[in-house]
Amino acid sequence: MDPEYSILFFSKYDTKKLVAALTRFSQRFSHVPLSLEWNMIFINGLWEKMLQVPDIASPPVLSQWVHHGLQPFLAEPKVAACLHAKNVLCETFQVIVAALSGIYPDLPVEEQRSLYAAIKSYLLQDGSNQKCYSADIPSLNSTAWFKNYVGSFLEHATVGDLQLFGDESTLQTFARDPVNLQMISNLTLLWQTAVYYTSLLTSAPDFPLSSLPDRFVCYLSPPAVSNLSRAEALSLAQRITKNCPWNLTRRGVTGGRAPSSLTREELQVASSLVRKFEHFPAAVLHALGQAAAGLSIAHIENSISDQDLEASLPALSEVHGWNAEQSSSIINKLLSSGYQISDGQSLAELGSLVAGLNSTTLRSLPPEVILEAIQLPKFVQQIEALPSALKMTLVEKVSSSVSHPADLVRHIPDALARYIPKALLVFGEEKPNIQELNSKTWTREQAAMFFSDVIKAEPDFSRLSQSVLQGFTCAAANQTEAERFQELAKVMKKKEVKLGEDQLSCLVKLVTLHGIPKDLDSYPKELLLFLSPSDYAATGSCVQFFANIGEANLDVLPRESSQRKELLLEALACLKIPGTQVTEENASILGHLVCDLGGEYIRSPGSNLLKHLRQCDSFLPDQEEAIRSVISSGNTTFGPPEVWSAFTLNELSGLIPVFDHSILQRIPKNALTLWLKTFAHNSPLSREQLASVAEELLPTRHRRADGCPPGKEITEEVLNNDMMNIDYTPAELHACLKNVSLDNYLTQILVYPFSIPQLAALKRHLDETYPDGYPARLFPKLGPLFSFITPEEISKWNITSADTLAGILKNQLTAEQASAAIRRYLDLGNALDATALNAIGTKYICLLNVTELNRIDPNSLKLVSLNPSACSESTKDILYAKAKRAFSGEPFPAYYELIEPYLESAPAVDLRALSTKNVNMNISTFMNLRRDSLMSLTPSEVRGLLGVHLPDLKKWQYKSPIWQWVQRQKQSELDELQIGLTGGTQEGYINLAVPRHQLPSSASLGPVAMALHLLPALLSSFLLMSVLP
Repeated sequence: MDPEYSILFFSKYDTKKLVAALTRFSQRFSHVPLSLEWNMIFINGLWEKMLQVPDIASPPVLSQWVHHGLQPFLAEPKVAACLHAKNVLCETFQVIVAALSGIYPDLPVEEQRSLYAAIKSYLLQDGSNQKCYSADIPSLNSTAWFKNYVGSFLEHATVGDLQLFGDESTLQTFARDPVNLQMISNLTLLWQTAVYYTSLLTSAPDFPLSSLPDRFVCYLSPPAVSNLSRAEALSLAQRITKNCPWNLTRRGVTGGRAPSSLTREELQVASSLVRKFEHFPAAVLHALGQAAAGLSIAHIENSISDQDLEASLPALSEVHGWNAEQSSSIINKLLSSGYQISDGQSLAELGSLVAGLNSTTLRSLPPEVILEAIQLPKFVQQIEALPSALKMTLVEKVSSSVSHPADLVRHIPDALARYIPKALLVFGEEKPNIQELNSKTWTREQAAMFFSDVIKAEPDFSRLSQSVLQGFTCAAANQTEAERFQELAKVMKKKEVKLGEDQLSCLVKLVTLHGIPKDLDSYPKELLLFLSPSDYAATGSCVQFFANIGEANLDVLPRESSQRKELLLEALACLKIPGTQVTEENASILGHLVCDLGGEYIRSPGSNLLKHLRQCDSFLPDQEEAIRSVISSGNTTFGPPEVWSAFTLNELSGLIPVFDHSILQRIPKNALTLWLKTFAHNSPLSREQLASVAEELLPTRHRRADGCPPGKEITEEVLNNDMMNIDYTPAELHACLKNVSLDNYLTQILVYPFSIPQLAALKRHLDETYPDGYPARLFPKLGPLFSFITPEEISKWNITSADTLAGILKNQLTAEQASAAIRRYLDLGNALDATALNAIGTKYICLLNVTELNRIDPNSLKLVSLNPSACSESTKDILYAKAKRAFSGEPFPAYYELIEPYLESAPAVDLRALSTKNVNMNISTFMNLRRDSLMSLTPSEVRGLLGVHLPDLKKWQYKSPIWQWVQRQKQSELDELQIGLTGGTQEGYINLAVPRHQLPSSASLGPVAMALHLLPALLSSFLLMSVLP
């Protein structure tokens, strides 16, 4: 249909009937994406119809049209081209924006974003800045441009969007307009947008901060506060404390920022305000309030008296964003000056400073002090920001004073719940309190401990929390009727419960026990990963099936698993993609499956997959090469790297780790710099990946530094700048660090994206500072510097506590480094207790030798979570025996969940015992059992072990060691399993070799199978003759 005919078509409809029809259409087809062509056809005619409606500018009428009629078509931002093509005047557009702003609060967030995208598209349509603004035209000279043409939708504007709307001077004019200011004071902008908008306000040299609206003091940047007097600094600090609560919403900020941490700008502003003072009496510390987070360690140790520090405790305990060095310095100074933690109240009075306590101090407190403190709101609200070691210590103290799981759950605050050892959550005969379990946040392993108890006690699954439901275990499947698992799965879908591969594999078997449901869309999308399009036929088409698969969490399946490869092949067949060209529509349907497409699809001239590939977490080498090839060619919607801006890089941030030097060097340096300063903080890139980008901004030839160049002295202000790495070559960094102590800044600056040569310069500086070896306080702070530290160095360190060991092992170490740290800890006579085992964890448990393993108290295993499956047989044997002793008194199915990580070394007698307990062992665990134990099991015992997973035995029958087990069994006994297993011995037959079949991986299993049919009589004769002389 010609879009112009749609005007005539819709003009014939009665308005009320048309809106009603559109509402029904929206409800029925909201999940089906329309092509751009059909969006244009609909919007073209409906827009003209809407403009003819009386009172269309009134919010109720407009809301009915936008929310119920036009919404499905406005989801495509390019439809705004219609408005431009229709020559909609700026004055008319202003009325539309005003009306849309009137209904903005009632719109769902996705509709707000879609409408903003359409507004932005209209305003940028002709490619010029300052659309709908001209100082020379009376009807377009209003500086209230944001209010007039963007309205409340400015909440979704990025910094890049604002910079496209106008040049810097025009944006400054717009920003300071009182009408705009009033509107924006009531909006919640994206964090970086708010910071940028505030910089537009304060950029004038003579701008008085006293006239800045209170809302904007939370977004100040360092230059705005550099020239304040002491009185002005204190006044501003008080405004920040009053107007910027610690839980201030940071919309658009990602990257795992802790709830109480500060942004770079906040820290730099606080430091700038603090630098106005040389000494800090109690009155100044109280007045500084939140700005006290800018105190340096030197300030704390040398510029605050003991008396003033204790007198200021009420104010300092309310400050959020202390780093570990600051809080530790303040706490140590308090305790050394005589501050006593005598009860829960005095512990709670430390507030945000409690993170400065060390585990030894916390362990020395009576359990009653901890029990009292965790009942006080002031203490509880600080727990989330505590280091993991302190959280585990708090749980340890509480658990030592209660004897029942129900009491432990009741006393422990939610912020500590996930640190309870899972073995302490076995209720046994004790009935769990469902309401209390629902109120806490659990890990999947913890919830598995009480899941069977919960489903026995709670008939209504919908009353269970997401956190409890994630504990679903196959071992608990026998605790309720099979029919109820369909109900359970549907509740999991509604509550968006995240399950793992083993859980989903079991759940799909239980859900389909009596046939494939006809309403598969009511179940978690991830279940479809274990089904086929034919299973989905009663629910919908194969296209719908793969659209759902594309939205599912594909990472449930291993990246290169045969199952995942088969899904991609079936998807390509369903979408009729015979070659390598994937259309935009098909890419949208494939969703996350796009991440599995090979390099030939990425390179295909007709495909434009880059924007879809941005969502992928990782790539295979072939894909990386294809992405680099496409980007290098410049034949993409983003253009060649030479024309990219910081905003282009932000759009491509998910692909930046793939870029090599040949691409990075083509990107304009100013674009790289602006991206690093503006967007890198919120990107998903690691420190190492950011460093590879930042390195492009350094000179390719590093001149030998004969000293620190003028103007490059490293001050506290420089150390607080997380972009300092782009200002110093490695030689300059080393030269300028002379006479600078990094002790109190090491944790902070090693997060900065320094290059490897720069890190080497930092390591050299530390070596020169501590020629006799590093002090223990530095060990946990070394981070990326560990790549320059040898195991021989570590073997000389003074590792005297499990906390110190934990601080070292949390870094990315080689096996040799980790082994040296563990050896040193043990050689110094330290215990291999639960705290030490938690520090060692699954990652390094295999490094312990037999002597060290034998030192482990079995009861310590109740307080840790280990999985020794990657260890040697001797290590697994020792740990299994200790785990069996530790967990032997626990009831089923909790016992199975606890012992399962250690089962690879279980002897046959223990496996036979488990086979009577309906444990529903998954096939991967079964295949990794000790070979001699597995081979001695009978088919009936295997049935008892596998339970609902028994059919998987057929699926993997030609894979070792299952095939070897099959060969040892009588075929008649295998037939009794009723799953179609073949290859067992017939009566009177001996199997001498392996079958012709192929492994699932298509690798050949070996030579042709032969069977010799020997009659019993002939065999007896042969044996008799062979022994005769």
